Amino acid sequence: MGRRRKEPTRTARPHRFGVYLEWRQGDLTEGSVRLDPGTTKNGEGRVAYCSPELLAVLRAQKAAARELEREKGIIIPRVFHRKGKRILRFAASWRTACRLAGVPGRLFHDLRRTAVRNMVRAGIPERVAMQISGHKTRSVFERYNIVSEADLKDAARKIAAHYQVAATPGTHLPKLAPLLDRRLEQGERSI
Repeated sequence: MGRRRKEPTRTARPHRFGVYLEWRQGDLTEGSVRLDPGTTKNGEGRVAYCSPELLAVLRAQKAAARELEREKGIIIPRVFHRKGKRILRFAASWRTACRLAGVPGRLFHDLRRTAVRNMVRAGIPERVAMQISGHKTRSVFERYNIVSEADLKDAARKIAAHYQVAATPGTHLPKLAPLLDRRLEQGERSI
């Protein structure tokens, strides 16, 4: 969802991992999560909708939490907890999870960058991706939307495919290579 690490912790302990998401903020029927105004970095609330996979994980987490509530006779308001108790330290667990996943040294914030890149690569309009990730300005959003070498290669393939289709027999478009060769022979520096 592109949530910042500290969201929605602003009113609680902003220097801690954002493990304060509460069940009241989620609608598991609709598949949405609401970040309340005043709890995000930019102070604005927003709603994000879950993928089917994430929704299944959240539903399983809720079922496990309800079972633990029945067993212990407690109320578990938070989505993320340790045996019903608030998570106080997350760093060691994060490092262990990354090591076990085969990606040691990853930062939690890397997920935010990945979320932005994935939304853009999936064709989600940038304005919508900015709304989901909470970016107010395009300049900050672009810092997360990093262009890779694979992106550049993909762009070259798309351009080639475009011109191949445009120059199919029966069209009235000139062949590009002879045109470029002629201009270069005439000493033109720009096309």
